[in-house]
Amino acid sequence: MPTRRIIFSRLALDARIGILEHERRATQPLHVDAEIDVDITRDVDDHDIHSVLDYRALREAIVAVCTHSHVNLIETLTEQVAERLMKDFKDIRAVRIRISKPMAFSDCAAVGVEIYTSR
Repeated sequence: MPTRRIIFSRLALDARIGILEHERRATQPLHVDAEIDVDITRDVDDHDIHSVLDYRALREAIVAVCTHSHVNLIETLTEQVAERLMKDFKDIRAVRIRISKPMAFSDCAAVGVEIYTSR
C-alpha cells in the first residue's frame, strides 16, 4: 500500500523533563522532529481536509504528550510520543520521532534520542 510522509521539523516546546535536581525544578526547551508515514487509502480531495490525516491533530498529540507531566528520561518521552501516535491514528504505518534537548550541553547544538516503530 502506498504511503505519504508527514514531517515536523524542530517543533519547539517547553517540557518538564530530566532526572537531575535542577531539571526537576523548571521546564526546559525541547525540539521534536517527526516523520510519520501514513497509508494512502483514498485520493486527496483538495476541498476536504478529511481526505488526508490532518497534521494539526498529530501536532496536538505530540505537544500533549510532551507537556502532560514530568518525565525523567528523554528515552521514555520519545517512546511515549511514538506509542500515542500509533495508538490514536490508525492510518499511520510508521513513525520516526527524535526529541532533543538543545540546552543540555554548551559544546553541542543538542543531544537527543530517536525511535522508529512501524506496524
